[in-house]
Amino acid sequence: MLQRKKQRISRKFTDKSDLFDGLPEDLVISILSKLASSASSPSDFINILVTCKRLNRLALHPLALSKAGSKALAVKARNWCDSAHHFLKHCINAGNVEACYTLGMIQFYCLQNRGSGASLLAKAAIKSHAPALYSLGVIQFNGSGGSKNDKDLRAGVALCARAAFLGHVDALRELGHCLQDGYGVRQHIAEGRRLLIQANARELASSLNALVKRKPQQQHQRRLNYQHYSFKAGSGCPLLSDFGCNVPAPEVHPVNVFLKEWFESGRGALEQGLRLCSHKGCGRPETRAHEFRRCSVCGTVNYCSRGCQALDWKLRHKAECGPIERWLEEGGNGDDGGHGGVGEMEEVVEAEHFAI
Repeated sequence: MLQRKKQRISRKFTDKSDLFDGLPEDLVISILSKLASSASSPSDFINILVTCKRLNRLALHPLALSKAGSKALAVKARNWCDSAHHFLKHCINAGNVEACYTLGMIQFYCLQNRGSGASLLAKAAIKSHAPALYSLGVIQFNGSGGSKNDKDLRAGVALCARAAFLGHVDALRELGHCLQDGYGVRQHIAEGRRLLIQANARELASSLNALVKRKPQQQHQRRLNYQHYSFKAGSGCPLLSDFGCNVPAPEVHPVNVFLKEWFESGRGALEQGLRLCSHKGCGRPETRAHEFRRCSVCGTVNYCSRGCQALDWKLRHKAECGPIERWLEEGGNGDDGGHGGVGEMEEVVEAEHFAI
């Protein structure tokens, strides 16, 4: 009796068609596209691929891959492999601009394939990808991948201006410092300071918006982390402002996390005499000796950009910096190109005093 009852139940369910198989493909692709754009980690999207054959096929549809966001593409340096490389290429072929930027940065700085990396960054920049425009600006400022003579300050300023117009805060800050210092553009101190204040206002607004969107428990944990950092740093809190606005550090872009992990974990080895940008949220390495500019006071830290220097000064270096004997025989002139030297850190201090 019990066996016949089980058979009737099983027959009842098998007779019905699978509801998922009955869904239109365009609807499933639309849902997968939304998931790819909002995924908080690569696993959120990869888990879909191993669910069933139909989801695997539809998740690799060009429309879904084209929508993958930076967090869905945020592969860890320790997990880098041919499969991750091929997945990013599939996304690029599908028209994903974020994948162009991510793989471009990895190839240029980590895999040392400068030509291909710069080409991918340019491809993303042409499509108005602000981080790609800013990264190309930093490359132009430093002449990265080439010699000191390959620097193009005007091109760097133009790229930063375009990225700043698209809302990139770091590019806006860099442009403000360029105008304030007369670096690659005619000096205009008042306009430079106006742009720095505008960058800080955008930074503060972004931080407040992120805080409002958090759940109460996440906000409480954020405050605890914030207070813990303040106690450890001894300099107030993680400031990312030139003019004294106390705002929590924003999330670092996944590709900058990758660069930092790549070199610090030993996956990629820096040649002798080359160093990483000292700003913890950057991760860019030098491509030749003395490429980055040094702190003019202590000479122990170096930065890929004026913006990174200003951020790191407020974040931690202000509490650590102190005059020492000039780095004597360690290539004393550096590669400042007229933008480093005594004025660099002094200008950061001046900006802070201006705010007070």
